[in-house]
Amino acid sequence: MSKIPFSKIIAGTMTWGIWGRNCSTEQMIGLMNSCLENGISTFDHADIYGGYTTEKDFGKAFSESRINRKDIQLISKCGIQMISENRNNTIKHYSYSKDYIIASAEQSLKNLQTDYLDLLLLHRPSPLMQADEIAEAVEKLKTTGKILDFGVSNFTPSQCNLIETKTKINYNQIEFSITNLEPMLDGSLDHMQTNRITPMCWSPLGTVFRKDDEQSQRIQKTADELASKFEVANDIILLSWILKHPAGILPVCGTSDKNRLTNLMQAASIEMELEDWFSLWKASTGKDVN
Repeated sequence: MSKIPFSKIIAGTMTWGIWGRNCSTEQMIGLMNSCLENGISTFDHADIYGGYTTEKDFGKAFSESRINRKDIQLISKCGIQMISENRNNTIKHYSYSKDYIIASAEQSLKNLQTDYLDLLLLHRPSPLMQADEIAEAVEKLKTTGKILDFGVSNFTPSQCNLIETKTKINYNQIEFSITNLEPMLDGSLDHMQTNRITPMCWSPLGTVFRKDDEQSQRIQKTADELASKFEVANDIILLSWILKHPAGILPVCGTSDKNRLTNLMQAASIEMELEDWFSLWKASTGKDVN
């Protein structure tokens, strides 16, 4: 369903800057090259990352890396107005006027030191968004070659339908993982398949390695058994579980650990069997399917 050749695993850059590891230019170049060497060619950004600083840091590294722009895909998001020393905002809010969307996309291009974004996403839905204005902005950005494609992030099916009255949505980046099954249950992934929207998912490992509760213990036990069977790490098993879904979900992995990055694409080569998949579902829910 993907219209652009995004890699099956996407590198999330949120923790590459001051919101995480605070990588130097050289470290960012190293991460980019590690990604490319291991089949990860897509990099996910948002204007707000690092308080509006991470895109610029990445762009500096990209410009010095000598990586061919045609060899990578760049995604960014806009619409969240944060309270930041880099913005004159008095309250956190959303902004989706035509002028703001265009200006934000152009700022991302400048920061990333590129002529175009492969994909622009609206970061979160606003109760005040107007489909007409959004469509006009998207059309202008596409016509001028500044974005190749358009999508949304964290939008419900009805919110997608609203925007699609005026312009086509091709991607929706949502939260989905073995500990957050809701998109499979609330119609979100069904809606995306029906409307030919490719899902991306953030936080694809969920809370498995962050919470030491009964659910995480069950999931880790099952994932460890499957990791032994397939001879990979248990986090790779959890990514391959997502990749088996028929909607064609593209996980966005936010690690800045070079060693972990080198292994992520292993998930794409695992042929998880049907009962393997449901064993993880059972581990998550704590019970058999009905």
